[in-house]
Amino acid sequence: MKALSSLALLVALAAYASAVEGPETEPGWISLFDGKSFDGWKVGKNADTFKIRDGMIVVNGPVAHLFYVGDVHHHDFKNFDLKVDVMTFPKANSGIYFHTKYQEAGWPKYGYEAQVNNSHSDWRRTGSLYGVDDVKEVPAKDNVWFTEEIVVRGKHIEIKIDGKTVVDYTEPEGKTGDRRLSHGTFALQGHDPGSKVYFKNIRVKVLPD
Repeated sequence: MKALSSLALLVALAAYASAVEGPETEPGWISLFDGKSFDGWKVGKNADTFKIRDGMIVVNGPVAHLFYVGDVHHHDFKNFDLKVDVMTFPKANSGIYFHTKYQEAGWPKYGYEAQVNNSHSDWRRTGSLYGVDDVKEVPAKDNVWFTEEIVVRGKHIEIKIDGKTVVDYTEPEGKTGDRRLSHGTFALQGHDPGSKVYFKNIRVKVLPD
């Protein structure tokens, strides 16, 4: 009986440690979201668009953007592999920005957007490098979890949905303006009150320059 009690205690302690440490990630990956709080994240106008429930970021409300401002790599990424588990609902529209930086309101001015949209009226579907290399076919389904992955190495951007490459883009040399590769952080998009999206298991692997 004492042995069983000790075993139960060890199991409980392990569960507690796992909860404190946050969600598990694969070796070499770093979690950016602890599943419990917005520690390391910041949103300006319309902050209520983002809520946390059951280990997920629930996005539903007026236009808003949630920026990663945490300690991992000083929230300044150049070459990286980012994975995010996503679930969309009918008519949802969202996105994952990268090489961007915090701003209080409006659409992010800097960096690129990887589209999240399986059934919205906007024809640019999930995995599109928005407005640059757009995907017309729907690579994922509403109401089902899928993994969106963004890999940046130098001038090369690859976007994968559940491991399948949907965008393979190389930025032209000498490109100017704010929509270009440089360095920066990540942001999740809240698009409109009719759009609902879940995000979880946000993890990154920093790649060498």
